[in-house]
Amino acid sequence: MANKKPKSTSNTGKKPHSRHEMRYEMRQNRPRNTHTRRRATSRRTPWLLGGAVVLIAAIVVFFIYLSTQSSTKGNNIAGGNFVDATTLKEVTNVDAGFLSTIGTGGVADPFSKAQGSLPVLTGPTDKPQVFYYGADWCPNCAAERWSIVVAMSRFGTFKSLRETASASDDSYPNTATFTFSQSTYTSAYIDFVPLENQDQQRNVIQTPTADQQQILTRYNVGGYPFMDIGDRYLIKSASYDPGVLRSSPQDPTSTPLSLQDIATQLSSGNQLSKDILGVANYITAATCTITTNQPATVCSDATIQKIGAVISSAKQSSIHAHNSLPLAVLGQGDVEAVERRWNLS
Repeated sequence: MANKKPKSTSNTGKKPHSRHEMRYEMRQNRPRNTHTRRRATSRRTPWLLGGAVVLIAAIVVFFIYLSTQSSTKGNNIAGGNFVDATTLKEVTNVDAGFLSTIGTGGVADPFSKAQGSLPVLTGPTDKPQVFYYGADWCPNCAAERWSIVVAMSRFGTFKSLRETASASDDSYPNTATFTFSQSTYTSAYIDFVPLENQDQQRNVIQTPTADQQQILTRYNVGGYPFMDIGDRYLIKSASYDPGVLRSSPQDPTSTPLSLQDIATQLSSGNQLSKDILGVANYITAATCTITTNQPATVCSDATIQKIGAVISSAKQSSIHAHNSLPLAVLGQGDVEAVERRWNLS
């Protein structure tokens, strides 16, 4: 019979062999390990919380930055928001009968006639062209666009028209208006070709094509606004006083009216209404002369016919051709002097 190996009575330098001894040692070690983990966790917790706060703050700052960049880009390139539907309707659907009643609104003929006998200027789709050259910062352009939108809406349809305001550091600061930048226009009768050369900060956003530069060179255009209707009729300066678009028309620094306020007053028959719609009727009559009086629903109106006859019989040289320095490039004192001469004409 084999002899059994005697059990060792010493644990020195040896691991326990029995299950009882292993469980006992695990129980002895467990509290010590748990206490160690708790101390390590307590040391890490403030760092984890601090890191999470920093990460969240960084994310918030990043999204604010993106939002600011998007807003700035939109304002610089395409003006502000799209014109709301109510305001757009008030400007692009002025009652035809009311327009006829307004007539010239007491506004003097804003045109100078093109010299020579050039053929009617045509645009990208070979229809008679109405060319506008302006800038978002220009206060006189801000005023002129109101009349242009009213008149051009009688021949076609604007889309993606945005609201903006003239520069805050120029005469008639922050005059509410539209921008033609990135807008679209469709018509069966004309090619309306607008060019907004600079944004509110005077950064160049659109440059003239070779054909457009020929027009600007031909008529010695050095500022804004400028309008060429078929190479027949030119607008080379402000057609009416932008002051009527302010809370106090006699004070160029008074609070500017909002886009909605101006649109609402178009049907009021007040001075603002007469100036904007009177110029719009001039532009309409001039446009009818290059479309062979189409559409008839617009061009056969007695008031438009009468205005058309007046501008057609005007001499090719006029005070507007003589005083052709665009008001946008003059100082305020010069602007007022030219306006006084213009009103006396």
